[in-house]
Amino acid sequence: MSASITLPLWLALAIGALAAWALLDRLLMPSVRWWVRSRANRVLDEVGRRLKISIRPFQQVKRQALIDRLIFDEKVQQAAQAFADARNMPREVALDQVQRYAREIVPAFNAYVYFRIGYWLGKTLSRSLYRVRIGYTDDAGLNAIPESSTVVFVMNHRSNMDYIIASYLAAERAALSYAVGEWARVWGLQQLIRAMGAYFVRRNSKDELYRRVLERYIAMATEAGVTQAVYPEGGLTRDGLMREPRFGVLDYMLRGFHTNGERDLVFVPLGLNYDRVLEDRTQLLAGDAAAPKPSGLRAAARTAAFIGGQLWLLLRSRWHRLGYACVNFGTPVSVRAWAAGRGIDFDHLAREQRQAEVAALGRHLMDQVGQLIPVLPVPLVATVLLQQGERPIAELELKSAVAELVRGLEARNARLYLPRGDWDYAVSAGLRMLTQRHLVDEADGLYRAKPAEVPLLRYYANSIVHLLPAPSPDRRGLE
Repeated sequence: MSASITLPLWLALAIGALAAWALLDRLLMPSVRWWVRSRANRVLDEVGRRLKISIRPFQQVKRQALIDRLIFDEKVQQAAQAFADARNMPREVALDQVQRYAREIVPAFNAYVYFRIGYWLGKTLSRSLYRVRIGYTDDAGLNAIPESSTVVFVMNHRSNMDYIIASYLAAERAALSYAVGEWARVWGLQQLIRAMGAYFVRRNSKDELYRRVLERYIAMATEAGVTQAVYPEGGLTRDGLMREPRFGVLDYMLRGFHTNGERDLVFVPLGLNYDRVLEDRTQLLAGDAAAPKPSGLRAAARTAAFIGGQLWLLLRSRWHRLGYACVNFGTPVSVRAWAAGRGIDFDHLAREQRQAEVAALGRHLMDQVGQLIPVLPVPLVATVLLQQGERPIAELELKSAVAELVRGLEARNARLYLPRGDWDYAVSAGLRMLTQRHLVDEADGLYRAKPAEVPLLRYYANSIVHLLPAPSPDRRGLE
């Protein structure tokens, strides 16, 4: 005996969707996870043989296990209890907040994503936009770092391309873990960033509980030997000058270092510079409190116009990429040696003395970073043109002035990058880029800074102003 049952269309669709989800969750997803893990393990075995700084076991722990470890960390638990007591709330509510923070911060490093997808994307994008170069590397110092050490790259912050270029150029030595701002917390992108080993941070957060959770994660990663990268300036430069550094994250890392522990903490200064920064006009506008802020639609229109302009140059065979992007790797600074030289132990310093010692180490590192910032063609040419004021200058005279400037920089041990080993070509390349961007007027073989574009020229000149033979005492840059 048989009978038919009639179901509403919506119910049939719901049952079909649930059946498809069950099939995906129970049969297909385990296979996908197994495939991803097997590929990741294969990559780990391959890169482990060539990396100077190995992938740490901490990075291979499942993300949920790291989240649980962070939540139940003794100091985090104490912070949650204090938070609850101060606000007269149940402890469970504070712990729920801790859990949200932990899930927000903790990454999900995947070697396959980092060394196959991320490295390919970084290499392709970097080399498509710039002539990427390593100018100087203290190979002897880098090779002398003990394998067990926790290595942290400390760098200046000029562009969001810093993340990509530094990771690409350092990929033969280590997998870098970055702190990434909330701007990248969009679906799809945040999953990729987490798989690359980066962790998200809330800039300028005043939430004491959040800061304690973040502090404990960074200290745990440092103690476990995870290679990291940090920008003490916090945000992108607004005027081309190095920003006043803040040392909160540096302090968190030092809490994961113990004088008598198994690992040394080694900071590697790294300097970056560009002939063209993608965000230059945006940052200048952001730094001008009186300037009207563009709407999202206008910002999108500017981006579209930029891309269109680059395509138009490409079609006319006049596109020369965006000039040079250069990175210098400096001499490593061992915290163990630094502390011994100053007769201190970071584990046993009073609060005020610790803050002073962290600041002293941080300023030393940033001084090293500043000295390592590469001197490139566009900053050199921009500096000379600004020095001329409104007076037009011939190309030959410009090259002579650049040569004099170079001699002064060399006397101060600045790290100059010389394209093709030819200063004549370098000046021509820098002048061509500025002329092509309409930042410089040319008439009858004479060049002059375009008055309306002086702030942008100053932005590039300011990237090397601290290296000039006679920098301004208040470091305000070229006027």
